[in-house]
Amino acid sequence: MMVTKEEVMNALRNVIDIEIGENIVDLGLIYDVRVEDEDTVYVKMTLTVPGCPLARFLVGKAIESIKSLGVKNVNIELTFDPPWSPERMSPELRKKFGF
Repeated sequence: MMVTKEEVMNALRNVIDIEIGENIVDLGLIYDVRVEDEDTVYVKMTLTVPGCPLARFLVGKAIESIKSLGVKNVNIELTFDPPWSPERMSPELRKKFGF
């Protein structure tokens, strides 16, 4: 059975940026999710800064979370175009952080 984009996004909400203490979806780090077939999911994501020391950790946790849905292949593309900015955060997080 094929997973849905919504299920993938919910799984990604379990990935917490431990420096900020919030999940990568609400932080606005996820740019695109495509369920390509029942075995493969593509995710385009960014980080808050290009030199983020948690890059490998966050990508690894994202892959792990998506694979927990039964997906065999997870392709994650890191991009910095466009660069992340606080405007990408959910309204709740922008309010919480005073933006």
